[in-house]
Amino acid sequence: MAESVEAPLMPREADDEYLDSHNVSQQLEKNLQKPSIFLWLLTFSAGVSGLLFGYDTGVISATLVSIKNSLGHPLSAYDKSIITSITALFALLVSPVSGMIADKLGRKRVILLADIAFVAGALIQAISGSVWLMVLGRATIGLAVGAGSFVVPLYIAELAPAPFRGRLVTLNILFVTIGQVVAYVIGWIFVQFGDEHTGWRWIVGLGAVPAIVQALVMTFMPETPRWLVMSGRRDEARVILNKVYGTGSYLRPMVDGVLKGIEKEVQEEEEAKRGRIRGQKKNGAPTWLSDAQDTWEELLGIGGNRRALNIACLLQGLQQLCGFNSLMYFSATIFQTLEFQNPTLASLSVALTNFVMTCVALLLIDRVGRRRILLYSIPVMAAGLVCCSIGFHFIRSLPDVSSPADKTVSKERLAPSFVLASIMLYVAAYALGLGNVPWMQSELFPLNVRSLGSGISTSTNWGANFVVGLTFLPMMELFTPSWTFVIYAVLCMGGWVCIRKIYPETKGLSLEGIGNLLADGWGVPRSERLDMNSPNRSYSSG
Repeated sequence: MAESVEAPLMPREADDEYLDSHNVSQQLEKNLQKPSIFLWLLTFSAGVSGLLFGYDTGVISATLVSIKNSLGHPLSAYDKSIITSITALFALLVSPVSGMIADKLGRKRVILLADIAFVAGALIQAISGSVWLMVLGRATIGLAVGAGSFVVPLYIAELAPAPFRGRLVTLNILFVTIGQVVAYVIGWIFVQFGDEHTGWRWIVGLGAVPAIVQALVMTFMPETPRWLVMSGRRDEARVILNKVYGTGSYLRPMVDGVLKGIEKEVQEEEEAKRGRIRGQKKNGAPTWLSDAQDTWEELLGIGGNRRALNIACLLQGLQQLCGFNSLMYFSATIFQTLEFQNPTLASLSVALTNFVMTCVALLLIDRVGRRRILLYSIPVMAAGLVCCSIGFHFIRSLPDVSSPADKTVSKERLAPSFVLASIMLYVAAYALGLGNVPWMQSELFPLNVRSLGSGISTSTNWGANFVVGLTFLPMMELFTPSWTFVIYAVLCMGGWVCIRKIYPETKGLSLEGIGNLLADGWGVPRSERLDMNSPNRSYSSG
């Protein structure tokens, strides 16, 4: 971490001044008890990207156990690792570029470009006749997933008022879990009833359908007010804000305040750019190069921005290094190794657990808070992993069991079932916290570095995802399954310690309020004090 010194406690008067500068009247708060229909429509339209994300990460599990000889030869552990991890590698490569494209072309256009890549990747996979053509299809999917996973939470966060931001970003994660459930259901149907040689082609090819639907719907959706103001389209931004908040006269002051806050941020950034241009004339540096350099310097050189980046990268890296996506990618392979009669159906139970508990997270995230829900859920994840390790150790020790009859009962019923139950416990805790909180990264960054900061932290996610996807099967062979899950448990608890020290509670704060919280330190004690006085937290949009 770039900084480890805890911020000093602010005097009570300073806290009051901080709160007063961002408060919204109680009347306005009461009229924001639920998102508008327009906001729900925007969220659901953008959330189809989450469904695609979930489908294309979940579908590979059933595909790997269904391909058999269709790509010229039976898949080795190396083939499976490359086919799986290449998606994360290309998502890693495209994430930082997505930030620049999102600032240049707009958030909405990046979603549309991702849809094109989703369709192309699905079709390439469906016609694959070799491992390397399959790798190309998965790489194209990686471009789509990388861009979509970055821009959709950003799109929602920039549109959603503070009381609902956590809920609506979590709704996008719910779409991810729905996509995973759909992938396992379709995988089970085609594995069980489809043609042995072509069923997996339908499994991967059907991923093009929701991408086409989303592209058609998003064509009619608006841009975010922040990007519109950045582009000099103030009147359009006001129209969108009126639709988000409502048009009643009592809501007009809120819309005015939000719009002025956005304009102030954009104006400050423009003034900084003009200063950079004057500097460019003196040193002769190209405009684009100087802009990129200064944005990086602003992200890394300003303490609050740097702290936001550290927190976002910590959460995104931990989300993958805890090993969750190894289960999404290889769950059918794991359950096949454990000799489940239908490994794809066993994987479906894991995906359903993820879906149900994400629904619970949707209800809790804006009540319990981001920080608290992580501190509660991560130790349960670690416990699930340790139990899973114990189950695998028992299976490994089966040859020493004295009675052949007991051996059969233990292997077919007890130990594998214990492993499945342990994995479900782990997944349930993951879905409550670590599965959704990291994707709220956009709320940590001010507007001028939001795209770059979100892009870097998303790259951290996909970099860690690539490492997990590439190393999981080799670790299972080299260290044994028991020690592999112990390693993931240790990483979970290491992340828990870091979260406890540096991640403040951001529940209910405006985007500007979060920036103030991180301006002079990690803000953990201050956020806990503000959380105790939650009715006074800022509910204005960021």
